[in-house]
Amino acid sequence: MIEHQLLGAGLGAIIGAVLALTGAGGGILAVPLLVFGLGLSMVEAAPIGLLAVGLAAAVGAVLGLRQGLVRYRAALFIALIGIVAAPFGLMLAHRLPNTPLALVFAAVLVYACLRIWRKAAKELRGETVDAHRLIAPCVLNPLQGRLRWTLPCARALAFTGALSGLLSGLLGVGGGFVIIPALNRYTNLRMTSIVCTSLAVIALVSMGSVVSASLAGVMHWRVGAPFAIGAVLGLLVARPLAAKLAGPRLQQLFAVAGWSAALLLAGKALLG
Repeated sequence: MIEHQLLGAGLGAIIGAVLALTGAGGGILAVPLLVFGLGLSMVEAAPIGLLAVGLAAAVGAVLGLRQGLVRYRAALFIALIGIVAAPFGLMLAHRLPNTPLALVFAAVLVYACLRIWRKAAKELRGETVDAHRLIAPCVLNPLQGRLRWTLPCARALAFTGALSGLLSGLLGVGGGFVIIPALNRYTNLRMTSIVCTSLAVIALVSMGSVVSASLAGVMHWRVGAPFAIGAVLGLLVARPLAAKLAGPRLQQLFAVAGWSAALLLAGKALLG
């Protein structure tokens, strides 16, 4: 058992380092790593992965709050909807067999890594990744510096929260690949503010999903606690290296690793 926990802590440290170097989206590799490294099922791995991702996102969100980059009202609204939707995803996960659940996760992983690859390719070509839309459901009031809350804005953010929460409970993913494009599309926030607001949502929704899993009795804390502690330690150790190593090429390398993990996960589901 001790060897199993040490292995879990080591795998968590790998995820923490990946999170530090690639951003919160790197946490999507937590579930495949738990499945292959510790032999867990998708349902067992999902809440453990969320615990690590949520803690890492919380660190980023706190830093964003200190810099005034988090739109906390929008983050709380999206997260509240997500926390309500997450138990439905968790319930669905327990009703689906492991094979289709793994195939759905593999498809989501391919999609998320495709977005990461495209974003990195734009950066390498010197194209801006900020989206300054003049017409969007949620726009900043230039006088107050706050989002103008309208019915279309609330509807767009509510849908974003519901989808991210559902995927959080179903697959154990933070949902950054849903939240960031949605905020980029529906608001005229700068990308730095979008990322920090997304981290705040991920942290809140992930913790909500972890609580739901604990209440449902499907959270394996003997594995989850060492994995989460390892992730935090890996994050703290790798953070000083992020400024030197992080960049579009590393993002593309991460995307290739994600596609490989998706292929292995799908192959195991279909053949094993």
